[in-house]
Amino acid sequence: MKLYGYFRSSAAYRVRIALNLKGLKVEEAHYRLRLKEHQDEDYSRLNPQQLVPTLVDGDMVLSQSLAIVEYLDETHPQPPLLPADPKGRARVRQLAMVSACDIHPIDNLRVLQYLTGPLGLSEAQRDTWYLHWVNTGFTALEALLADSPHTGVYCHGDQVSLADVVLIPQVYNAVRFKCDMRPYPTIARINAACLALPAFADAVPEKQPDAE
Repeated sequence: MKLYGYFRSSAAYRVRIALNLKGLKVEEAHYRLRLKEHQDEDYSRLNPQQLVPTLVDGDMVLSQSLAIVEYLDETHPQPPLLPADPKGRARVRQLAMVSACDIHPIDNLRVLQYLTGPLGLSEAQRDTWYLHWVNTGFTALEALLADSPHTGVYCHGDQVSLADVVLIPQVYNAVRFKCDMRPYPTIARINAACLALPAFADAVPEKQPDAE
């Protein structure tokens, strides 16, 4: 397998965590998003969306981080990232999608670059946009986690799941943009518990070979 990514991409970060949890080693290729290297002709043929990550496994080319993580979970089922019961799987996917579908898409690099580029917003206005949507998502996510008897050491019980794989990169980016995490004690606690695990700690952006 070969993974195309970028050290600071939260979507690629998710896949790195999943690969580590599964004990899988892959060849890596790195594209510096801030320099728009992912828009070159060769990569555009591989992934017409010009986004990272992309996973190549034999003759299969797969993009979209959640699809990649679930593919890894199905092809390498230990340890499982989704609960065995339908209600548990639904809850884990719900929690994951708060970050992956509602926070990340409107706060990712290409959106932020569009805000300060064609739309002419200042960096301060960009950061206000970013933090507004992070805080909106985290407020809801904190309530979903804190008010549920199904929350344990991690997002769902005492076993790492897809929800944690998605949450930790989102927290990393939030902290990088100076989000105050004090209103989100459950999220902060789960983040600390996950980062105590080698699979998460080894996936942090600063430890990647293309870190700048």
